[in-house]
Amino acid sequence: MSKSRVVVAIDGPAGAGKSTVSKLLAQELNYLLLDTGALYRCVGLAATRAGVEAEPAKVAEVAQQLAANSSIEFRRNEDGSQSVWLDGEDVSVAIRTPENSQAASRVSAIPEVRAALMDLQRSVGDKGGVVVEGRDIGTVVFPQAPAKFFLTASVNTRSARRHKELLARGDTTSLEEVAADVKERDRRDSTRPVAPLKQADDAVLVDSTEQTIDEVVQLMAEAVRRIEGE
Repeated sequence: MSKSRVVVAIDGPAGAGKSTVSKLLAQELNYLLLDTGALYRCVGLAATRAGVEAEPAKVAEVAQQLAANSSIEFRRNEDGSQSVWLDGEDVSVAIRTPENSQAASRVSAIPEVRAALMDLQRSVGDKGGVVVEGRDIGTVVFPQAPAKFFLTASVNTRSARRHKELLARGDTTSLEEVAADVKERDRRDSTRPVAPLKQADDAVLVDSTEQTIDEVVQLMAEAVRRIEGE
C-alpha cells in the first residue's frame, strides 16, 4: 500500500500539551515540526524589544519584516530536539515566559500579523510530512489538512502542567497566577474577532486530562498512519 506524507494539524487551548505532543509526534512519524505558536511568540518578543508591543500598526510592521527577511527559523539539534532562532539568536527559552505568552496572544489577534506569517506557514506545509500546532491550524491555516486533532484538558490540569514547566525553568510564578493566566488566554483566544480558537468540524477531539503524553502521541500516530495508507 502506498504511503503519503500528510499535514497534521493540532489545535487546542493554552497548556493542553500541544508543544510536547507535537514534538514527540513529529519524531515518531519522522515529520518536520512547525510550531506556529513560536512564530507569534517571536513576533511578540521582537515587538516588545522594539518598544512597540502596544501599537498594532507597528507590531504588524515588525511581523512583515521578520517574514520578509526569514528572520525566524527552526533548527534541529544534535539530540533530536528543536530550537527557535530569531535574527540569529536562540530564543527558545525567552519566548516561553508568561509575559511573552501574553504578548504573543495579543499580537496574534492582529490581522496584519497573521497575514504576514500565513504564507510562511503554508509554504512549509505544502510539501507534506509536517506536524503543525497552534489555535487555528485546522480551521484557517490548513483547512484541508488530512489529519486534524483538537487537543485539550481541564483548566486545572493545564494550569498544573504549565506551573511545573515554569518551576523547572526557575520561574517562581504561583499556581494561582498561572491558572489566572490560562483562563485569561482561553477567554482572549476564543473570543478574538480574527481566527478564534475553536475545534474544526472534522477534527478528532483528544482530551488529555486522564491520558499520558505517550498515550496521546500513540493515539495520534496510529490515526495519521491510517490516513497515510488511504
